[in-house]
Amino acid sequence: MNLSASIKSAYNRHDCVVQTNGTVKSLAIATKPTGFGSSINGGELLLLALATCFCNDLYREAAKRNLAVKEVNVDVTGEFGADGEPGSNFSYTVQVEADASRADIEALIRHTDQVAEVQNTLRKGIGITLAT
Repeated sequence: MNLSASIKSAYNRHDCVVQTNGTVKSLAIATKPTGFGSSINGGELLLLALATCFCNDLYREAAKRNLAVKEVNVDVTGEFGADGEPGSNFSYTVQVEADASRADIEALIRHTDQVAEVQNTLRKGIGITLAT
């Protein structure tokens, strides 16, 4: 699966585009009150990526187990310090309502935590290259 994300930013303009395997989607994110940059910071988007990944993967894994999930709530928290410092203390909680036993739901949550790609990417640690 090939993914990409891009931003084009100018005064009162902040165009966000993501794509997976050539399927392009636009995201509406307002500019800062100054008119420049994004009103949402990268840390917030990173936490949202973790929540989104887990939510989508839980539905995927539930389908494999023939579990009918009615609702998923994922809350992710983390901390960022001074400029340039990496984030820390990332954690998340999950609540799932499904037509399944509590034991089956807990097993689904634990399994999904093990296969969630964004979580595993951060747990592993990755190199990021600035291509010039």
